[in-house]
Amino acid sequence: MINKIKIAVVGIGRWGVHLLRNFLEHPQVKVAAVVDPNPERLAAVKSQYKLDDTVLVTTEWHTIKQVTDLEAVVIATPASTHYSLIIDALNWGYHVLAEKPLTLDPGECWQLCQLAEKQQRQLMVDHTYLFHPAVERGQAVVQGGELGDLRYGYACRTHLGPVRQDVDALWDLAIHDIAIFNSWLGQMPVSVQATGRVWLQQEDTGNSFDNFSASSEVSPPLSDLIWATLTYSNGFQASIHLCWLNPDKQRRLAVVGSRGSLVFDEMATASPLTLLHGEFEVWENQFIPANQNQQVLHTETSEPLKRVCDRFINCICNQTPCAVSSGWVATELVQILAALTESLNQDGKPVFLDKNHYLLTSSE
Repeated sequence: MINKIKIAVVGIGRWGVHLLRNFLEHPQVKVAAVVDPNPERLAAVKSQYKLDDTVLVTTEWHTIKQVTDLEAVVIATPASTHYSLIIDALNWGYHVLAEKPLTLDPGECWQLCQLAEKQQRQLMVDHTYLFHPAVERGQAVVQGGELGDLRYGYACRTHLGPVRQDVDALWDLAIHDIAIFNSWLGQMPVSVQATGRVWLQQEDTGNSFDNFSASSEVSPPLSDLIWATLTYSNGFQASIHLCWLNPDKQRRLAVVGSRGSLVFDEMATASPLTLLHGEFEVWENQFIPANQNQQVLHTETSEPLKRVCDRFINCICNQTPCAVSSGWVATELVQILAALTESLNQDGKPVFLDKNHYLLTSSE
């Protein structure tokens, strides 16, 4: 019989319950504790998943230290609470898997990565899309040169809720598409721009996890609509449309090149990844479309979050950082979000990132 890795799941809200489900089903894991500030939610989850008395079910974060041989903590709480929870967990000697974003501040992210290395603990962030089979295959297509010279990209991520009260639509939604663009292109943007609009929350509504200490604060108002642009060193630009008050739900991202386009449409569940070939032939002064065809790229149907959980356990067992979604990768994404926020606060003024992707002052 294998010795199972004991973990605690902290936060069992909309996403946390999916993490809990996956770890309860994982053959190498023993869920030893579940933490949430809401007693009714804890009772419901205990009943739903038939948690026995060997599982500590508690509203108090610090009580997880009572669990013998606890090795890892899974944090699925509001982003503004991440820093204090993760720094506690690392100092207590636990490996950490955190919901995105790692924190709301690049400096805090850097500190956590440094601490994880010092403690020789794994720090991984749940950037679920980077484990999606269609995204993985898309990376191979783009980097394999099938699209020709890369020209531009675009993404649209809209839905009707849920509306977050701890972060705006930028911090809630943009990280997915930024992560995919960076993965497919194999690089980070050198400058960013963002503009937005606010309709729903003109003032700060507080923190739903307020009995856990939070070191980061989000200043009001919280933007409901975001238009963001990422510019890469080769001149490639990606435009991203984000909104959480659209009844039309869209999850679409594309990269366009001189010989075709690659489209990842998550709403097309049966065939989310499509390669569309097409280019121009020049005849006299006319541009004539040529070589047009469409190819559905078949991918695995495995649940991306299950793959995230599997990778986290593998990283613990092999004491090897996750190259795809380590704390350092998460830090770079938070740096980009911080730069976009800087631009948003300056009505779309470009903000540049240096060669190491650290946030610099906005352009003059």
